[in-house]
Amino acid sequence: MNCPQGLFFKGINKSMRLIQYIKDVKGELRHVSWPTKRQTVYFTALVVVISIATAYYLGFFDFVFARLLDIFVI
Repeated sequence: MNCPQGLFFKGINKSMRLIQYIKDVKGELRHVSWPTKRQTVYFTALVVVISIATAYYLGFFDFVFARLLDIFVI
């Protein structure tokens, strides 16, 4: 090998730290309390419904203020 010995070992140390990090992450993911399929579907639907309601709410006020500007400004 044509590189200094210290540089070679630094590269190994980084790769070993990465491997250890991945192992630690996998271990932590085993402790996570994952939602059930029913909970996932319910909360996904809830987010979609709230997003649509918010879009209509903001769209309504945008429409109203645009009409008011048309009436009073132009």
